[in-house]
Amino acid sequence: QVHLVESGGGLVQPGGSLRLSCAAVRSIFDYYNIGWFRQAPGKEREGVAAISSSGGEIFYADSVKGRFTISRDDAKYMVYLQMNSLKPEDTAVYYCMTVKDPIGTMTPRNNYWGRGTQVIVST
Repeated sequence: QVHLVESGGGLVQPGGSLRLSCAAVRSIFDYYNIGWFRQAPGKEREGVAAISSSGGEIFYADSVKGRFTISRDDAKYMVYLQMNSLKPEDTAVYYCMTVKDPIGTMTPRNNYWGRGTQVIVST
């Protein structure tokens, strides 16, 4: 039932960078918008960024705008989240998930969340 698998998390110092990867099943990649979400301990899951199925539309939450970049690789069926200038408040488990239109609403299509990948920003 898992169609999206996250990887690339780790421990990084404030100001550092990480690139997260989301491996998608081909049918999912071709036909659906994909978003990145994150959830910190004790907090609600929040939308971070999203990209349309065509790659022509992109959305970023205000908290990450200018620091994070979402992209798609058609040849590898992958969606990436490049995270620069990381802050301690970026610490969370990050998940990728298909999202509904319009992508700016960051509305998940279902509740089949994967394992996610842990990002810790700390000294």
